[in-house]
Amino acid sequence: MTCKMVYHNGNCLNTKKPYARACRLCIENCPHQAITEYRQLEPRHCTECGVCMAACPSDGFVDQTMDKLHDYLFESNEIVLNCPQSIALGFEIPCLGMLDRDGWMTLMLLAKEKSVTILTGNCAECEDRRACASSVQTFKLIHVDWPEHSPIRIQVRPDKDAVEPQTLAAPSPTVRPAEGIGWRQKGKEKIEEWLPNLAADETYPIPKYRQWLIESLGHLMEEKIPFRALFVADSCTSCGVCAAICPQGSLQKREEMNPSPEDPTKEDRILSMQLIFEPQKCVHCQRCIETCRSQALSFSLKPLNHRLMTGKILIYEGSPRYCSRCGKRIFDNADLCLVCSTNDPDSHGFIIP
Repeated sequence: MTCKMVYHNGNCLNTKKPYARACRLCIENCPHQAITEYRQLEPRHCTECGVCMAACPSDGFVDQTMDKLHDYLFESNEIVLNCPQSIALGFEIPCLGMLDRDGWMTLMLLAKEKSVTILTGNCAECEDRRACASSVQTFKLIHVDWPEHSPIRIQVRPDKDAVEPQTLAAPSPTVRPAEGIGWRQKGKEKIEEWLPNLAADETYPIPKYRQWLIESLGHLMEEKIPFRALFVADSCTSCGVCAAICPQGSLQKREEMNPSPEDPTKEDRILSMQLIFEPQKCVHCQRCIETCRSQALSFSLKPLNHRLMTGKILIYEGSPRYCSRCGKRIFDNADLCLVCSTNDPDSHGFIIP
């Protein structure tokens, strides 16, 4: 038995950059305990609800139909998504649980230009109700942050075995004829459909939902969306550890070195350090915040348009600190390093009385 959910090992944050506390969001959020500690799916338990994809910040788990869903969303004149428990009037998605914050916001931006309708069955009786409830909660949080977004119609329709209502016209076909595709490509797609794990080595730096969000923003250049951008407080010590620990490369540091130090025996001094933030790459994994010893980092909502989302933003500029006695670099808001402070009887910077 195969499963449409595939694991992209190269996309997993644990693979991109190992961390002391490994990410386990997919395992912890799976309502059916279908994911092992080694990120292997148990097809007998997996219902393909998509909540692992919504919980994973970097597309470690992805539904195989994502590329077809993208084409449908951006090429159809109107959007109708239906879950398997509802009448098949549009593009069938496994569950609302597959939609994360970027996925919902993409639909909201598309709703500015065409109607967006989501049809569901009776979620209270569905085995994926926990996944659906999690996604609906995400939708509510976005609505609080962005109350003026375009409306999305969510309708509870009869089960798929019931008589099909005539009030809603079916949209354009979900899959277009594969004109111009050679037999090799057709064969590859068929094999990947039979054996999904063959496509599990795909790696890309920006998750698909984020790519779609940026694409939809590109059609509305002046539109602004609420985005959790990184904020740096004055307590920053310019250590640059946050940039080194970022698995997505959304934080970069630029350092200006002293070209001619006065004392060549001392450590080369950094005159200034800049932190550059790229919003489109940030997946809010919180590693930079957890690592910051001075607790200078936090996320705050900022209205960003397409230019800012895809650009590079200077969020901090400062100078590293050096020990006033030995000249070694220090990473705390103190005047002396640990060694000098310990050996100085008049200093209480690191000594507990």
